[in-house]
Amino acid sequence: MFLNRYDIDEYHDFHKILIRHAYYISFTIVSSYFLTYLIIPKLITAKTYYLVTFYFLIGSYIICVCSRIVVVHVLEPFLRTAPFGQETVLEIAMDVPKLITHYFPLTFSAAWIFAFIKLIKEQYAAQQHKFSLEKERAETELKALKAQLNPHFLFNTLNNIYSLSLMNSPVTSKSIARLSEILDHVLYRCNGRYVSLSAEITLIKNYIELEKLRYGERLVVNFRHTIDHDTVIAPLILLSLVENAFKHGAGEDIGQPVINIDLKLVNNHFRFTVLNSFMPGREKEENRIGINNITRQLRLLYPEEHDLSTTTYDNIFVVLLHINLNNSTYLKDKRYESKVSFS
Repeated sequence: MFLNRYDIDEYHDFHKILIRHAYYISFTIVSSYFLTYLIIPKLITAKTYYLVTFYFLIGSYIICVCSRIVVVHVLEPFLRTAPFGQETVLEIAMDVPKLITHYFPLTFSAAWIFAFIKLIKEQYAAQQHKFSLEKERAETELKALKAQLNPHFLFNTLNNIYSLSLMNSPVTSKSIARLSEILDHVLYRCNGRYVSLSAEITLIKNYIELEKLRYGERLVVNFRHTIDHDTVIAPLILLSLVENAFKHGAGEDIGQPVINIDLKLVNNHFRFTVLNSFMPGREKEENRIGINNITRQLRLLYPEEHDLSTTTYDNIFVVLLHINLNNSTYLKDKRYESKVSFS
């Protein structure tokens, strides 16, 4: 089957279009890689922008000159019918206005878009990597928090229980049971991300009762708790705040230390307040370090959904924790499960 003249002309036009597009794509790729892998990385890490600007101008100039040379000495002889005039390489290199007004926009227009997309992709990958590292760090810190129960507390409690046993005290068995419940909760029930709030309340009660063995009648502890329903909460955060009050409050107050603890849960709005007295001039920096560690844990567990504040007045150290449990990950997962099961 023979092609007529119209088909031949159309065939040639199609190949000319392909060649033009191949030329345009080739130099777009060159300019894109030049921007993305040479200029932008140097721009991000450079201490001064003068050298980067120089690299950009020189590189852009070379790319535009090469682009013009390809057009004049490769494409035009192939696409146009001789004879026709051609610029020399020197004339092309010296024609800076035409390189700027025509070849720079033609060559770099799509390159900027490619570089922008590549930059966004790298930023997204960096954020995902950072998120992954944060998640790993969160898991590590949470494990450290679960292993944080003060060894001095265990040592003193065992000594107190031993003393009670020597005196055949009737509270010896109750103390052993409380210590057993605390260890069971910390070692076995806190392996998940959440535990029931009622279990945490029981943990605090047992901890307080065992600490009373250490301080005796000189320690005043008031623990009030009101919840409209049982829910789940991150484990050991509350115990850490209570332990902090005993360690830096009652542990350093040689007078008659006072610790007031108030826990409330209403409509999934959780409030936890701890007040402890301290001796004037003995509010140590370790107290602040302990609070900072707890703050870091809360940021990992309840981002944007909690508020932890501290204040002091009249030798009283106050910690106030508020958590909006309506937006917790656990409740979101349960709502999603409910929707799926209902549908």
